[in-house]
Amino acid sequence: MRVYLPSTLPALARAAAEGELGPAPLTGYAVTPALTEWYASGDTEELEYVALTEAARASLRMLAADRADGVAAAPRRVVIAVEVPEAVLSMGVDLEERARVRVAESVPMAKVAAVHIDDGDAAEDVEAAIVALPAADGGDADARFTVDGAEAHELMWYATQEIPDLLG
Repeated sequence: MRVYLPSTLPALARAAAEGELGPAPLTGYAVTPALTEWYASGDTEELEYVALTEAARASLRMLAADRADGVAAAPRRVVIAVEVPEAVLSMGVDLEERARVRVAESVPMAKVAAVHIDDGDAAEDVEAAIVALPAADGGDADARFTVDGAEAHELMWYATQEIPDLLG
């Protein structure tokens, strides 16, 4: 099953060096039965885009958490698309977590299908979204607009063989 794992560039670099994404459990996003039921009119491609978007939002939160911990990372959202057996997944049924899954095992880099990363042109909006995230979570409409501004940028698709160039 295709799962979209939120990440950051430093986390992607660690995974590339270690040869796997982990440690487990990992939180990811996928086309789950709950997502399919919620978005009944969508085809598979549309549903995968919803899961990818959810993972990109989680990546933004990872960037904010890294900043709070003093870890400097380029303001670029990263989503890693992996193929894993459905047997290693657990899925929620809550409407708010309709695409969220838990991956019970570390994922070898050989199972990575692609990497999606913000283009450098998105950096300013992603940086502003990182700063605005706490206020947006608190209900500030202007801050929410700023966070949405980052989400307006499409993530770029990269093949697995391009990962070393992305990290270089």
